[in-house]
Amino acid sequence: MLRFIPLALLLAAGPLLAQPRPGLKPGLSGRVEDKTYIAPGGSFRVTIPVLPELGGTIIDTPNVVTFQDRFNLHVSIAAFPLDATQRWELSTRGLKDYLSYFFETFVMADFHNLFPDARTESARFEPEIMNGALLAYTLLPGGSMFSDKRTLLGADDKPAVAKRGNLVFVRRGTIYIISTELAERVIERSSYRKTTAEEDEILRLRLADILKKMEFARPATDS
Repeated sequence: MLRFIPLALLLAAGPLLAQPRPGLKPGLSGRVEDKTYIAPGGSFRVTIPVLPELGGTIIDTPNVVTFQDRFNLHVSIAAFPLDATQRWELSTRGLKDYLSYFFETFVMADFHNLFPDARTESARFEPEIMNGALLAYTLLPGGSMFSDKRTLLGADDKPAVAKRGNLVFVRRGTIYIISTELAERVIERSSYRKTTAEEDEILRLRLADILKKMEFARPATDS
């Protein structure tokens, strides 16, 4: 059965490794070539969205990569080949229902393990994205990757409520989850005035930008 624990662990992790540099990077399961991160096995590649000059870091496992800088960017990309059970779930449920099932059963379950009050704020199926994708927004009390910035700025002791946008889709037998935090919600504190609709649109555009930077491996049978 597909296990999703590594994603939650990386989503909660801080910037542990050194700055990106060309070539095979010690400590990475994937590799970095110039400004591109290539996933283990080459299932996808993505233009690295962080800059060394801004403290950009990369951590990964065989299935998940996380990019973060010191200021306002935290992005993770997970890629899990569907096992026989998940392929059966997809075929019997259909894509729309399957993506919702997967997100709640695996992604949110792991969020709950780390942040007990985590919840899905909203979710919708987007048929025009990757031939069908789930766009979900989550609220994670105590789950911000930028809580240290909040403390330095003199915020109160209440746990920051992080908001993340998540894009879930299936591509060539692999399920992908792209996730990014809306750092401004935590960093700007009392000066933050965005509405829920504005937050959703910001996250949607940021997820779309990451997706544009990705390339997926072609099957060996493709011409």
